[in-house]
Amino acid sequence: MNISYEEIGCLRVTFPAGGCAAGKVCKVNASGQAAPCSAKERFCGLVESVHGSQAAVLLHGFAALPYSGAAPALGYVALSADGAGGVQVDTAGASYLAVAVDTAAKTVTVEL
Repeated sequence: MNISYEEIGCLRVTFPAGGCAAGKVCKVNASGQAAPCSAKERFCGLVESVHGSQAAVLLHGFAALPYSGAAPALGYVALSADGAGGVQVDTAGASYLAVAVDTAAKTVTVEL
C-alpha cells in the first residue's frame, strides 16, 4: 500500500511572482510578492507554479521540499531556507512535522 499526503489540508494562494521559481520554497517580500529566500530565512511555502507574473504558492498542507546538507529527521524538525530554493536543518529555524525523507531524491515531506 502506498502512502500519500497529497491534498491533505491544502491552501494555495496566488501572489505576484517576484523572481521565484516552481519547486522552490519562498517568502513574501516587502512588495507582497512571492520571492526567493536567502539562507537561514524562514520560508512561507512552496511555489507550485509560475504563470507569467503570477505564482501559485502552497501555504498549508503537506509538501515534498528539496533539502541540502544533512537529511532531516522524522518528527518535528527545525528547518530554514538554504538559499538555493530548498531547506536545511537549522536549530534556529521554525519547527515542521517531517513525515517522510527520500535521501535519494533529497526531499523531505513536511506539513507546512
